[in-house]
Amino acid sequence: MRDTRSFPFGLIVDQQQIKHALLLSAINPKSISVLISGGHGTGKSVLARSMSRIVPSHIQIVRGSEYNIHPDLEDGVDSFLLQRLHDGEKITETEFIPTPIVQIPLGVMEDSLVGAVDLENSLETGTPIFSPGLLAKAHRGILYIDDINLLDDEVIDILIKVMSDGCVNVEREGLSVTYPCRPLVIASYNPEEGELREHLHDRFAITLSADAPQMSVEERVGVVDNVIGFEGGTQQNSALAEENLRKVEVEEQALRTRVEMARMRLNKVQITKSQIQYICEEATRAGCEGQRAEIFATEISKASAALGGKTSVSKDDLQKAIVLAILPRATCFPGDAVESSDGDNVMNAPPPPPPQGLQPILEQPPMTEENHDQDTDDTENEIEEGKQPEPDNSEQEGDESEPEPLAIPEDFFFDVAKDVHVDPSLLKVSRWTRRGRGGKRAKIFSLLRGRFVKAIFPKGKKARLAVAATLRAAAPYQKGRRKRAIGTRKQARVVHVVKDDFRIKRMSRKAGTLVIFCVDSSGSMALNRMNAAKGAAIELLSEAYKSRDKIALITFHGDSAQVLVPPTKSMALTKNRLEAMPCGGGSPLAHSLMLAAQTALNTMKVKQDVGRVVIVLITDGRTNIPLELSIDHAFTPSTDPDSKDGMPSRKFLKDEALACAKKLAAVKELDVVVIDTEDVFTRTGIAKDIATAASGKYVHLDKTDSMSVAHVARENVQHETEDG
Repeated sequence: MRDTRSFPFGLIVDQQQIKHALLLSAINPKSISVLISGGHGTGKSVLARSMSRIVPSHIQIVRGSEYNIHPDLEDGVDSFLLQRLHDGEKITETEFIPTPIVQIPLGVMEDSLVGAVDLENSLETGTPIFSPGLLAKAHRGILYIDDINLLDDEVIDILIKVMSDGCVNVEREGLSVTYPCRPLVIASYNPEEGELREHLHDRFAITLSADAPQMSVEERVGVVDNVIGFEGGTQQNSALAEENLRKVEVEEQALRTRVEMARMRLNKVQITKSQIQYICEEATRAGCEGQRAEIFATEISKASAALGGKTSVSKDDLQKAIVLAILPRATCFPGDAVESSDGDNVMNAPPPPPPQGLQPILEQPPMTEENHDQDTDDTENEIEEGKQPEPDNSEQEGDESEPEPLAIPEDFFFDVAKDVHVDPSLLKVSRWTRRGRGGKRAKIFSLLRGRFVKAIFPKGKKARLAVAATLRAAAPYQKGRRKRAIGTRKQARVVHVVKDDFRIKRMSRKAGTLVIFCVDSSGSMALNRMNAAKGAAIELLSEAYKSRDKIALITFHGDSAQVLVPPTKSMALTKNRLEAMPCGGGSPLAHSLMLAAQTALNTMKVKQDVGRVVIVLITDGRTNIPLELSIDHAFTPSTDPDSKDGMPSRKFLKDEALACAKKLAAVKELDVVVIDTEDVFTRTGIAKDIATAASGKYVHLDKTDSMSVAHVARENVQHETEDG
């Protein structure tokens, strides 16, 4: 029977490395999980869903099991079956069901994920009945998590524990339930939409990118033909598409058989101690943190050998495992030098020789045409990190006879300074607010999301029922209700519950924080260390991301301010926009403050999970564009008695900026941090006055200290933790 559930695995063009990784995970789903990153339209979801055509089509379970328990109990057993076995019951009947394929939707709630009390059955029987969730249905199947970086932190914590323990423990409403959960885990995310938590990233054995190199025209034509020709039903759009699909189905059936044979062969695969030692040595040379890299690499090498029909790990299997598991976790690469305190290079010692003639995978390969593109990418990375590559003077030598005049553009760019001193206390995100981590909106209460606080009377149409509280409210009236129910259709009920007995849950979750970086990119910043301001902003940006806060970027130069990056959790996007930000023109400081306030209030109104906003203003305070000019593109000189030549006076501009700052201070949910970049010898003090007017924190950016912000953050700063 034709599988119409997903796009065929064999019709996907290219992405060979991801396909191979998915095959390895299908062989050993207990230990090998796959994380796929990539931009929009790169085929992440298509690759994940196509695995339904490769894994075994059916699994054998205990008849009637809602937790997909294997008859041999080899993958674990749930609490209910375990109790039946303790009571002397024996497993005699089994059945085959289609391999479950479960996708975790965005916005999934904890009850839907792990399971909850079945209200209807509980009221009928008078005892709490547990209803399993999505994780129970995914056991021994495929668990696909799309946009994993956008899931709530509570859901992420549950997934991390499940991937680590292989089981789910539920303690709620008087129930204590445990059931196994060992699916093939495939996840995907788009880095531009938000970063992924590091400790979750490390839980995946294999992490690959679907951002493949530019396809040729022929490959693009092949992709279009495959997509247009494929029809999800049993009949295809054309005879040629039908013939191609039949060929692919034959290949997929052969691949499915190969995976099933490899699963049976996996326990017989042997890996020697010298091979494990080689893997550990490579992990050490790569600077991998923890031991997951070598553990995953060992499992991957065994799965690779089983896929190849072997019973022992070979050299090729080891190298594949190192590429898939160790290289993505590497912190040291060829050519990197770690200097000791006395300046000596401690990385010059030769690496240990690999066993059985293996070549170290991390050695720098000789320059060839094949890896020339990789060298180009490395050069681009050095530019992004502030390392200027050696210029190529070959073209300059030929043009020396015709020198061009030096042109000064209206907008110009500055690199990011590496050595910037910032007050260490400023790097504590928790100190950016007047109320620290507490305050009126430290927690947000709702009826649908968060942790259960207490039971309350019903409000609104949507809520979560508090079963235990409802039953307790109905308990004192059971005797009288049973008498009144005699002779009616309600007589058979064990528990009688009426509308007035119902109680709902009041949920609580911690309030999110939006950090708005308001960066002055006017022409005066060229005189006041724009590169140092960018360096400080990036370091503060990193600290905000560590606290899982939303971030936004507003720049102001010319006649107005603009939102360069709207509120997001993507640090990469904000950092790239900040680094590429031009500099030049006027300084509309007042407009930037009003735009920051408007962005903050709109976000708190639309995004109910944002409880407070911190505005980080990085400026030299030399405002010269009035608010009226920024909004109406014209200035009325009569509004300023000291106006000259149709332009406002300095006093008018300062008073206007201070008035805007006072409006920020009037909003309880807003906090302001002002970082002054003005030179100490020509300081006007406007930035400090703005911080005072806004009841915010003031810090002067000092360039005389050579200690970098990164070193200060690493050595001197410890983040405060907040109770969940």
